[in-house]
Amino acid sequence: MKLMLLTALGLLGSGLTSLLGGWDAGLSSLLIFMAVDYLTGLVLAGVFHKSQKSQQGALESRAAWKGLLRKAVTLGVVLIACRLDLILGATIIRDATVIACCGNELLSITENIGLMGVPLPKPIIRAIDVLQEKNEK
Repeated sequence: MKLMLLTALGLLGSGLTSLLGGWDAGLSSLLIFMAVDYLTGLVLAGVFHKSQKSQQGALESRAAWKGLLRKAVTLGVVLIACRLDLILGATIIRDATVIACCGNELLSITENIGLMGVPLPKPIIRAIDVLQEKNEK
């Protein structure tokens, strides 16, 4: 039973990864940023009660569910970009989409951390500025 479950999970994971253009630095970074954003959002709401996603600023299951759905839709956009690249025989659309999505996630993480009162180091602020510039292009 355990072997069948692990095999099924492996097949599902590899199939999704293939649809998203393969496991590369961009996709792994995007998934890490998504996880960190979600966790910092949970901490912000659950511990600091300063979330801008709920009226009380506290944890709210509906807001958490919306956050997960937004992450899923973001991966859907990456999927569409990957398929466009396949049609055009290029890789630029997916890569640009992943970079833009990473930039969005970093901005959200920065916002969450700022609302917690944690100062950010200057190299991180500079890196976010670079991502914002790439996102605007």
